[in-house]
Amino acid sequence: MKLHIIDTGKFKLDGGAMFGVVPKSLWSRTNPADENNLCTWSMRCLLIEDGDQLILIDNGIGNKQDAKFFSHYYLHGEGSLDGSLEKAGFHRNDITDMFLTHLHFDHCGGGVDYVGENKEQLELHFPNAKYWSNQEHWVWATQPNAREKASFLKENILPMQESGHLHFVPNNGKSPFSQFDIITADGHTDKQMLPKIKYKEHTIVFMADLLPSVGHLPLPYVMGYDTRPLLTLKEKEEFLNEAADHNYVLFLEHDSVNECCTVKHTEKGVRLDRTFPLKEIL
Repeated sequence: MKLHIIDTGKFKLDGGAMFGVVPKSLWSRTNPADENNLCTWSMRCLLIEDGDQLILIDNGIGNKQDAKFFSHYYLHGEGSLDGSLEKAGFHRNDITDMFLTHLHFDHCGGGVDYVGENKEQLELHFPNAKYWSNQEHWVWATQPNAREKASFLKENILPMQESGHLHFVPNNGKSPFSQFDIITADGHTDKQMLPKIKYKEHTIVFMADLLPSVGHLPLPYVMGYDTRPLLTLKEKEEFLNEAADHNYVLFLEHDSVNECCTVKHTEKGVRLDRTFPLKEIL
């Protein structure tokens, strides 16, 4: 089995929204903001190559939305979905499985395209892939609450089902993949799925939005976007203690500087141990 980072680019989000009730004087130490209070975030995805299977975990923001939409997010960086796949030696047609941690637009927007200049017709970006979600999160995303509605864009989501490519992981949470188990978390959004990958002597957890960056390691540093922040607090505490106990490698989807980190127990609770690029363990 081989792992490849798929860099789909960077974007900006309001620092206050990303750190909730934590004062800027604290969170800006790890995530400095620009003059508009915006911080830079990555959309770092992961490709698992294993025999005939190519499993892509998340796919970034895509390019379907209009200029007004993208003007809020200041897309930048050299990375792109197809460019990163090509750098790894693959084409989008090679992807066999598209695993989605959840269906917010910055995690699934790259999975569906407009057909050429036709804004009325949509097609899958990975035409030969199964698209994986779970039934509970699918209902949550397709019947969204008012708070999350702007993050669940129907043009990113419905074509998966309409094309016949949508698949759900089993209701018991058992992974349909031999390469990883699945951890579910409900604080950010209902039934977010975090792949827990066994790789050589390591356990790598794709953190998605349970831990966006190393700056979010202290327990109270919970995103304002989370629908159930107190539940996120509990989920983070339980997971980080487990990660420190077992020396998990945490793969960071949104940290603009650090690809991976480990954590350790301290007198003040679980804190950062070290950061490093994924290639260090490949």
